[in-house]
Amino acid sequence: MTVHRTEAGVIILEGVCPVEDAEPLLQMLQRTPKAALDWTQCERMHTAVLQVILASGIAPIGRCGDTWVAQWVAPGLHKAAGD
Repeated sequence: MTVHRTEAGVIILEGVCPVEDAEPLLQMLQRTPKAALDWTQCERMHTAVLQVILASGIAPIGRCGDTWVAQWVAPGLHKAAGD
C-alpha cells in the first residue's frame, strides 16, 4: 500500500498513489486529524488523493515528490497554513 502510518503516527505517501488510496487516506486523517502527512516519497498522486489532502486543510511535510503538485499546488497549501 502506498499510504501507511509510521509507529510515530506520521502518514506517509510513497510511490504512485492511485485513486484507491484516497479512501484509506481519508480514514487515517479522520481518525487522527492532527497527524503529520509526509508526501516527499510520493512520485505521482491521483487527483482524488490530492482532493483529500486539500480538504483536510493540513500542510504536508516537505516537498511533494509529484513535480506537478510540488510546482502548482504545494505553494498554496503552505501559504494557507502559514508556513
